[in-house]
Amino acid sequence: MNIYSKKQRWKFVLATIAAIIVLVSLWYTSILVGQIAEEEKNKAKSWAEAIQRKAELVSYTQDLFEKISEEERKRVEIWAEANRRVGLSDVDEDPTFYTQILFSNTTIPMILTDQAGKIITYSNLDEDQVSDTSYLRKRLANMKEQEKVIEIKYYKNNSNLLYYDQSTIFSELKNVLGEQIETFNKDIITNSASVPVIYTDSARNVIAFGNIDSTKILNLGYLNQLIAEMSEANTPIEVNLGDDHTHFIFYNDSPLLIKLKFYPFIQLGVIALFLLIAYSLFSTARNAEQNQVWVGMAKETAHQLGTPLSSLLAWIEVLKSRDVDEKTIAEMSRDLGRLETVTERFSKIGSAPNLEQQDINKVIENTLAYLKTRLSKKVNFSHTSTNGNKIHASINVPLLEWVLENIIKNGVDAIGGEGNISIHVTDQSQFVYIDISDNGKGIPKGERKTIFEPGFTTKKRGWGLGLSLTKRIIENYHSGKVFVKQSEINEGTTFRIVLNKVTQNGRNIHSYSFL
Repeated sequence: MNIYSKKQRWKFVLATIAAIIVLVSLWYTSILVGQIAEEEKNKAKSWAEAIQRKAELVSYTQDLFEKISEEERKRVEIWAEANRRVGLSDVDEDPTFYTQILFSNTTIPMILTDQAGKIITYSNLDEDQVSDTSYLRKRLANMKEQEKVIEIKYYKNNSNLLYYDQSTIFSELKNVLGEQIETFNKDIITNSASVPVIYTDSARNVIAFGNIDSTKILNLGYLNQLIAEMSEANTPIEVNLGDDHTHFIFYNDSPLLIKLKFYPFIQLGVIALFLLIAYSLFSTARNAEQNQVWVGMAKETAHQLGTPLSSLLAWIEVLKSRDVDEKTIAEMSRDLGRLETVTERFSKIGSAPNLEQQDINKVIENTLAYLKTRLSKKVNFSHTSTNGNKIHASINVPLLEWVLENIIKNGVDAIGGEGNISIHVTDQSQFVYIDISDNGKGIPKGERKTIFEPGFTTKKRGWGLGLSLTKRIIENYHSGKVFVKQSEINEGTTFRIVLNKVTQNGRNIHSYSFL
């Protein structure tokens, strides 16, 4: 039974359920965000439409005032013509019509002067101030500045000059127009949609802005980039206030809308980070628990083996005293020695091993010498090395022998008890590489990492602990590395062990170079 395969299936099921929950949550959140974003967009559109309608109203009012101004000028011209005709009319001609015209003007301020600028008469001025000559001169000067004058010609090329100003009604309407334009500008800047907005003239010179950092707007590069982004996001609103100049309103999505667009991605990131942290914590706790189980089991095994080993050693001495064949006793002693080694291996699990500089080739030769007499005769072993025969590394001999035995036995199983097992040792400046190769059935790519997990096995009677112990011994106790360097189906597999040659401050070097 492959415990690891079952665990993988459960992991897959749980991961699938978690993914479905996350996706449903993100989908529902995305719908809510989309609805809120649509409301924000509609609010911005409503604001833009309101601004357009108000701009049209202001423009219409401006046109209306221009027409009123033109009508008032025509009235002044009619008044001037009536005044001229009254001066030229014959005695027999009835002047009533002209005098009615003259007295019908009750709203337009006017001052009549001769060619020398002497005031002849005036109309519709402030009754409380007309007695003050300086007031009349000031009003006259103001009318001259506005160039609102009509020449009234009399006989013999004589003429008077009629100066006029806007009527009181027109002035009041003009003030209303100014207030409308000012309100219009305020509505643009302090908008209900809270969108960033820039109001410019036709040359894109900024007239006003709102909901934008005032310190950044002074940067011309930033301003041009911002206007370009706003133009791409939303079509600029054209504004014509009747002054023959087109202004533009550039606006962008509100900060809230922008945040809402990125909210699902932020949520996904937070969920992913939470799952990653949770998985890391659970994995750490699980590994710690597994380590405790391994250590307890190993030490208990070593303890249980201690008693029968002592008894067997005593029985060896008894057999020696009874003249039993020395060859038989030697073989039995050798196996007992092996049991002592196995007991020592288990006793070292969970304890800091004593690492010493040892000859790697010698350890490999001793391991092969023991295995050759206990494995199939059809297995061909070869052992080669670089840089001479003696290659030293910082190791614990019993534990490394255990690692070599596990990998070699797996190779023998892969070749079905018949084939080649080769071991090659490479000596480098900081590391020693041990490559153990077989010409067996190979390992599928999907299993090259999982073969080191506890419980993974392809054997019907296997426990899946050999390579797991190998990984723990090399990585946890030797600070090295063990991995599948190369494997091809039906061609063979090469395992690589990386060991440190020296130690620093009593601890192994923790940097690796994998070839």
